[in-house]
Parts: sequence; structure tokens; C-alpha cells
Amino acid sequence: MTGLLLAVIYLAFISLGLPDALLGAAWPSMYGALEVPVSCAGVISVIIALGTVVSSLMSDRLTCRLGAGKVTAISVAVTAAALFGFSVSGSFRMLCLWAVPYGLGAGSVDASLNNYVALHYASRHMSWLHCMWGVGASVGPYVMGIALTGGRGWQTGYRWISFLQVGLTVILLASLGLWKKRPGQESGEEPERPLGLRQVLAVRGVREVMLTFFCYCAVEQTAGLWASSYLVLNRGVDAETAAGFASVFFLGITAGRGLSGFITMKLSDRQMVRLGCGVIAAGVAALLLPLGEGAALTGLVLVGLGCAPVYPCLIHSTPEHFGARRSQAIIGIQMASAYLGTCLMPPLLGILAERVGIRVFPIDLGILLAAMTVGHEALVRKTAK
Repeated sequence: MTGLLLAVIYLAFISLGLPDALLGAAWPSMYGALEVPVSCAGVISVIIALGTVVSSLMSDRLTCRLGAGKVTAISVAVTAAALFGFSVSGSFRMLCLWAVPYGLGAGSVDASLNNYVALHYASRHMSWLHCMWGVGASVGPYVMGIALTGGRGWQTGYRWISFLQVGLTVILLASLGLWKKRPGQESGEEPERPLGLRQVLAVRGVREVMLTFFCYCAVEQTAGLWASSYLVLNRGVDAETAAGFASVFFLGITAGRGLSGFITMKLSDRQMVRLGCGVIAAGVAALLLPLGEGAALTGLVLVGLGCAPVYPCLIHSTPEHFGARRSQAIIGIQMASAYLGTCLMPPLLGILAERVGIRVFPIDLGILLAAMTVGHEALVRKTAK
């Protein structure tokens, strides 16, 4: 039965990734039909991100009340409804309204599922599950591409993904009896109470782990957004080659997480995070030093491979650092910190690039990596038992 539930959770992680890249894939076809500027994609992205932050912070309260299985099923159902709402929207205003449940659904399921896996499964499964997220994030744009090239329009692409999410919701509802209860929820024990934000922030090591997650996601998203521009504008790489290596960056994360699952059988989560930071540092050095086009392209691949183990191993180590009873609340605030890093730091580099030049790209990555490393090492010291 445990294996059956694990298979359901793998499907859920694929589902988590399916909607994440849809807007970027569909927007070139959307903004003209909606008669809005191309920059309006940022408005929708921010609304989704803010909803995700809010629901991440609420995940502890929801999971204490409903349990991880029900939170996951409800969140996927909400996401499915939001995706269907996108598919029937004919105006930018309607998209903005549907973006609210879109974000709210994503944050709760992300935090709840990650905590459940951290509590009940080995680190290798966390890495492989996040690899499955990458599979979903790759499949989503592919499905959208089929809809667009077939002349069915972007609404059909969103509708197809919403139907997949409905199917997963049915599977999750059927699997509710398989989900284990959280520590403290067994019969005969006092029901677990959710932690308030002030209580979470007062826990030793929480501020350090927030910094670590903020900086990690800032590194990942900044590299993904600006790497191609850096290669073209600062290193003279042709646009087609740069675009290809920018996609290899994300493939490196996905494949690296598949490989990391095997390495975690030998190394601890702490060692995996340090290994990832070291590989990212090597990639940043290759991007920064004047070693030629080949070194820059290799550096980008190394940054992707280095990113692979950091996020899943940080999440998996949360119960070890803070205890099982606190882990859901703290994973929720970690997710919120991660989404803030995703929202704030890539646009900040864009502002710096306009004023100083895109050459600041590897310097920015290096500063974020240094802050992430300092945060992680401080976390380890403060939570050492």
C-alpha cells in the first residue's frame, strides 16, 4: 500500500509541474488576442505568485485540520478549476481573476506534499519527485504546443491540462485512505495545533533557512531568465546556440535530480547541499572568467547541475533540523520565501542590466550563492543536535 501511495505522489508532482510553464508557452499567442501589451504577462505571474505565497503560509493550518491527502486533493481540484477558467476567459481581467485560485491551489499542495514526503520517505524520493516536477513542467508546454500548432488555440491547451488535473483529483480522492497521519494526530493524542507566523519566526534557525530558500530560488530563476541574454550580449554567442543552452540549464536540473536520488544513498542532505553549492560556484566562475565561449556554455550547464540537489535536499532535511511537529509550518514559510526570491530577484537583475550592463549576471549569481551558502551553514550550526 505504501508503494501505491508513492506512485500517487509521483503523479501529483508531475501534476504540480504541468501548469508552471504554460503561461510562458502560450503568452505569445494570448496577448494579441486579448489586446494587451506583452508585458502584462508579468501581472498575471505576480498574482499567481502572491496567491502561492499566501497559501504556503496557510499550509500548516490547513494540513492540521484536513490532513495532507485532503489538502493535496482539494488544491489540485482548485488548480484544475482555475485552469479551466483560463480556458474560457476572453479578457485579461478574467485571467487576472482566475489567477487568484491558480496561485492559491499551487502553494498549499506544494508545501503539504513536500512536508509529507520529508516525513515519510527517504531523501532519494524527494530528489526523484522533484525530477518528476521537471517532467511535468516540460510536458505542459508540449501539450500547449500541440494545441497551438493544431489550430485549436491557447484556450484548448489550458482545457486539456485542466482535464488532466481533474483526473488526478479523482485518483487523489480514491487514495485518501492510504495517507498516513502526521505525528501527534494519532487517536488518543491531543490534536496538533498550527503554529502562528510569529511562533515560526521565533524558532531557532528559521530566519537562516528562509534566507537560504530565498537565495536558492533567486539563483535558479535568475539563471533561467537571463542566461541566454548574457551569452548573446556579453559573450557573443549566437542567439540560437544561447537559446539551446538555456534550455539545457533546465534539463540539467531535471536530469541532475534524477542522478541526485542515487547519490543521496551515500551522502547526507547536508553534504548534498554543499556539493550542489560547490558545483554552482564552479559554473559561476566559468561564466565570470574570460575563458571563451565554450567555458561560458559549460558554466551554465554546471549551474543547472549544481542547482539540482539543493532544493529537494533542503526540504527533506527540514524535519531533521526543526522536528516533525514543526516541519509543516516551516516548510510553508520556506515555500513562501522561495516564491518571493523568484518574484523579486530576476526583475532586479533586469534593472541592473539596463543601468550597468548584462555583464553583472555572473556577479549577481555569485552574490546570491554566497548568501545562500552562509545561510545554510548558519542553519546547520544553529540546529545541530
